[in-house]
Amino acid sequence: MNSIVRYFKGLMLLELIRGLRLTGRYLFSRKVTLQYPEDKTPISNRFRGLHALRRYPNGEERCIACKLCEAVCPALAITIESEMREDGTRRTTRYDIDLTKCIFCGYCEESCPVDSIVETHVFEYHGEERGDLYMTKEKLLAVGDKYEKQIAAARKQDSAYR
Repeated sequence: MNSIVRYFKGLMLLELIRGLRLTGRYLFSRKVTLQYPEDKTPISNRFRGLHALRRYPNGEERCIACKLCEAVCPALAITIESEMREDGTRRTTRYDIDLTKCIFCGYCEESCPVDSIVETHVFEYHGEERGDLYMTKEKLLAVGDKYEKQIAAARKQDSAYR
């Protein structure tokens, strides 16, 4: 009996009519279109974008070469080399992130004890040539210097929520 009912429903094309009704409902409704370069969509506070290395206010880099970010990275996208300085502190000589490998999980940011590596809210970046998305220490520090005010404001807002 059930197969007979299914046969007649299929013969009358009820599923097709339901689908066309749904399409027709949205066909005449107001369209929501964003004119992208001029209008920006709001970004979530939890968004993770371009990586940056931060500096202390005196200009010294924050990274102490503990290599926790390298150890916790599930994609193995971070490479760090370090050496001791004359004053007995350890600093990085090489800090590279391959953004083509990176899965933007945020583990590097969470594991950093001195808040050195951060993921900014910058999502408008691209690579035109091979190696453009391979971020060296100098590139990461330049991004950090460029967006420091935005990063500090986001950090302050995040600490208010915690």
